[in-house]
Amino acid sequence: MPTPTGVGNRLWRSPRPGGDAGPGGWCDGHVPVDFAGSPRPTVGVEWEFALVDRVTRDLSNSAAALFEAVHEGESALVDESKLHRELLRNTVEVVTGICETVPEAVADLAGTMRAVRRTAATLGVDLYAAGTHPFAQWSVQQLTPGHRYEELISRTQWWGRQMLIWGLHVHVGVRRREHVLPIVSSLLNHFPHLQALSASSPVWSGQDTGYASNRAMMFQQLPTAGLPFQFQEWEEYETYVDDAFRTGVIEHINDIRWDIRPAPALGTVEVRVCDGVSNLRELSALTALTHCLVVDLERRLEAGERLPVMPPWHVQENKWRAARYGLDAEIILDAAGAERLVTDDLDDLLERLTPLSRELECEEELRLVAEIPKHGASYQRQRQVMDRTGGDLVAVVDSVVAELEP
Repeated sequence: MPTPTGVGNRLWRSPRPGGDAGPGGWCDGHVPVDFAGSPRPTVGVEWEFALVDRVTRDLSNSAAALFEAVHEGESALVDESKLHRELLRNTVEVVTGICETVPEAVADLAGTMRAVRRTAATLGVDLYAAGTHPFAQWSVQQLTPGHRYEELISRTQWWGRQMLIWGLHVHVGVRRREHVLPIVSSLLNHFPHLQALSASSPVWSGQDTGYASNRAMMFQQLPTAGLPFQFQEWEEYETYVDDAFRTGVIEHINDIRWDIRPAPALGTVEVRVCDGVSNLRELSALTALTHCLVVDLERRLEAGERLPVMPPWHVQENKWRAARYGLDAEIILDAAGAERLVTDDLDDLLERLTPLSRELECEEELRLVAEIPKHGASYQRQRQVMDRTGGDLVAVVDSVVAELEP
């Protein structure tokens, strides 16, 4: 797809190759969005970390120094493709390669994370993985240089500067383009399960928000973020993308920041529902659950089944309930409005997915999902620390940092 260039607060896009430009340079019709396709249900993971000072436990704008330290010269500790910059200088993202199984992806992440963690310690910072930081202030955070980030903040202003949030993103390879959007739409039925299990952002700017995931509520304030449209045909998605370029909503297709979205260039469905995850066991569990869900839906489509979807108003309510109540959320199950406690529904879901998990070589990791409600999700553990320490938020940061395996 041709790359647009900024003109004021709008964008101009070059005509597609071989196409005729309409009035003012706009293309008539829409530009096709190619989907690379994946011949196998591969998996890839992106794990976001905040950097926190080892003494004050506040956020540290030291990502640039960390990148220099781990990538320096022939003694580079980390492959440059495995560690990415993010919007703010207090954040780094550890990324896997293309993996065949969840255990392979987790091992990939663990190796990179440990090298980065050792280097961070020499700079006086620790890696912190949760949906939000409990007391950091947005006004002192520094922006990572780069046109896309600067443009985002220029456009979104106060809301963009507020984005002190971190998450876990899981990519699963999908073979056929026509299956992608039905999978995205049907995955929304399982949005509350993933959100409740991963919720790790109960405190914001020194205050307990009353939510299990305040991150979910914050992130959806950005343009094009939040729940995806429930398209069924790829042409609908192409029309949306084309309109977004035409009207200056996006400059790059990755500016579509949906909670679940197609990743056309990678040939994957990208699930971005989860809050930041503080340890490898829970990361393994959530990655396995996501992998199994996507593959299950793809196979049902290949068998000729029409996947279940819910009305957007039920999907939106489920997102709010899971963000507000976490593992205590009573969720809507279907278009008829049947309801059930999310953990009860999760038990049945895990039982149904277990045979597939054996085939995908992640049965052990999927089994770990059931441990999260038993031992408490991160938002619950953080509140327990607050109760035990009389509301000490430094102790909360300490507890999250300590959960990251050595």
